[in-house]
Amino acid sequence: MSRPLSDHEKRKQISVRGLAGVENVTELKKNFNRHLHFTLVKDRNVATPRDYYFALAHTVRDHLVGRWIRTQQHYYEKDPKKISGGWQMEEADDWLRYGNPWEKARPEFTLPVHFYGHVEHTSQGAKWVDTQVVLAMPYDTPVPGYRNNVVNTMRLWSAKAPNDFNLKDFNVGGYIQAVLDRNLAENISRVLYPNDNFFEGKELRLKQEYFVVAATLQDIIRRFKSSKFGCRDPVRTNFDAFPDKVAIQLNDTHPSLAIPELMRILVDLERLDWDKAWDVTVRTCAYTNHTVLPEALERWPVHLLETLLPRHLQIIYEINQRFLNRVAATFPGDIDRLRRMSLVEEGAVKRINMAHLCIAGSHAVNGVARIHSEILKKTIFKDFYELEPHKFQNKTNGITPRRWLVLCNPGLAEVIAERIGEDFISDLDQLRKLLSFVDDEAFIRDVAKVKQENKLKFAAYLEREYKVHINPNSLFDIQVKRIHEYKRQLLNCLHVITLYNRIKREPNKFFVPRTVMIGGKAAPGYHMAKMIIKLITAIGDVVNHDPAVGDRLRIIFLENYRVSLAEKVIPAADLSEQISTAGTEASGTGNMKFMVNGALTIGTMDGANVEMAEEAGEENFFIFGMRVEDVEKLDQRGYNAQEYYDRIPELRQIIEQLSSGFFSPKQPDLFKDIVNMLMHHDRFKVFADYEDYIKCQEKVSALYKNPREWTRMVIRNIATSGKFSSDRTIAQYAREIWGVEPSRQRLPAPDEAI
Repeated sequence: MSRPLSDHEKRKQISVRGLAGVENVTELKKNFNRHLHFTLVKDRNVATPRDYYFALAHTVRDHLVGRWIRTQQHYYEKDPKKISGGWQMEEADDWLRYGNPWEKARPEFTLPVHFYGHVEHTSQGAKWVDTQVVLAMPYDTPVPGYRNNVVNTMRLWSAKAPNDFNLKDFNVGGYIQAVLDRNLAENISRVLYPNDNFFEGKELRLKQEYFVVAATLQDIIRRFKSSKFGCRDPVRTNFDAFPDKVAIQLNDTHPSLAIPELMRILVDLERLDWDKAWDVTVRTCAYTNHTVLPEALERWPVHLLETLLPRHLQIIYEINQRFLNRVAATFPGDIDRLRRMSLVEEGAVKRINMAHLCIAGSHAVNGVARIHSEILKKTIFKDFYELEPHKFQNKTNGITPRRWLVLCNPGLAEVIAERIGEDFISDLDQLRKLLSFVDDEAFIRDVAKVKQENKLKFAAYLEREYKVHINPNSLFDIQVKRIHEYKRQLLNCLHVITLYNRIKREPNKFFVPRTVMIGGKAAPGYHMAKMIIKLITAIGDVVNHDPAVGDRLRIIFLENYRVSLAEKVIPAADLSEQISTAGTEASGTGNMKFMVNGALTIGTMDGANVEMAEEAGEENFFIFGMRVEDVEKLDQRGYNAQEYYDRIPELRQIIEQLSSGFFSPKQPDLFKDIVNMLMHHDRFKVFADYEDYIKCQEKVSALYKNPREWTRMVIRNIATSGKFSSDRTIAQYAREIWGVEPSRQRLPAPDEAI
């Protein structure tokens, strides 16, 4: 009889053997050594940790390659649809400095992308001429499925200057200019999220968006025309079947130029008539909206499009004219509706509304949580919904349980698997079986033990990496997300200062110890977001060094928040802060990650929080604040921050502390912009939810004093998080937008007979 496995061995088993399905460990070790010696030309005496990582990556990639090739062959044989798809200081992350062992360059599929130039109208149709050409070189990364031998492809594009780039300049001594031109071309794929507060940043951003769209569409059409895997000779020339073979999902407005670009290819190059090309385009494209904030919806200046993409601007004008003709025919005499729905916005600067372009050019439009999709239909896209209600859908976001439970929290995955088996990993709804263990004392103990282990591990990480000491027995209160006014990190700050002031007022009273951690990045040109980060660190400088507070309260800013840090902090969280103003957060996915990892949520009824509370039961959520209807009523009445300032003494004290330099003694007016915004032009109504938020946090502290009841509520949340799997989300996109039936078919491994 074999001996029982230790806890360590069990976790190793579920996180390694279960995830990767490794057939032969000896073979893996042999391949690892082979890559270390022959690929990297190193031995164990000189190899660095990076060399070991690269050797392991090459070994795993070898494991994927046979499956990768077979998957692509299968797609051609079966012919399914293709689916494309302190102060913050920015430092360049030169992530390709040492190469990327996971990717495979495909120089043989390099494609030209055109910019600038002008349009000539000839008897053969429009011709875009005298353009500047940048080459798009593809890099493929294998994306393995879970235990099914399927390996899909993520194709990324790198901008390269053509080899003949201003070659004549070299011959006349213009070497520097030629090099500068080459750098300008290659800048397109060099910087992610350029600061677009300035014209140069805007132009680069638009270039990036078109570059990726143009390269991808050329690639899609090449694949559509090819009859079999690896074939480059065009076989299909009729585009009737294109929407049956290809689905293009526009993930927000950033790839919206796919609509005029596909029209340009079909009309100018493939010689389809306009109506046929438009039918193909609309049936191929679908649009996912990710925000209701007006400033986040792209509106490109006409003069910029006219310079950079002159033919596309002409096509957009033609799309707009035909679209408005339809609107006028449906709503005769409604001139204001025509103005509201136009793709072209008149004003001091004429602009193209890219969201309107996406709706006009797509067969389906969706939001990413039920409340968000309803808000779209009632507010910013109301006119479009009234014109074409059949287009509008909802697809609530989801997260992958492979990364966000099994990989990042193997301890929790193991205690779950011991009770209900491992099938939940690919069918997250099975977590509901855990509801029968809510009163199981051993399970309650195991869940609490795993959480405490994760907290100890994260506390040790913070001490090691940031030299910050925290109390691992304190309540870990976490808010990690982009820094933005609507996400209301400022409301969190007001709560921390409230707790601090209460401790100072009654230093001998018992307070539930709390470690508040806020993490996230601010956009490079977003002044207020950077001020919020500075405020968080300034509060920490005071609170964390006050001996009267001790370890009862800490506030930590988690710098350089990223996936690898999220994988550490989310399993350690007790409380998840999801506190955006109702009606502003489209969905959120961090909220789902916290829920499945056993954190309780304090949140407004916004985004996916609404559906999460519905699944778990509102009694298992800490819900506070205004609902969407309350926000609308307050807008009608007029939000006046002064009323709350005058009425709530604790709030007034905080604002006076911020104004007087209590948290910035060397620069007393440092936070005047924050105070001014909160008092006079706060679109997100922080003060309106302050009182209810503080009361709700008191309920959190009260429950935390009862570990058994806290953990029972945690178990209910984990058990009801199954809806929020990305498997469910993608299956809905497939069935309801792309028109394909998801398959759980397992492909044969390369060494298995077909």
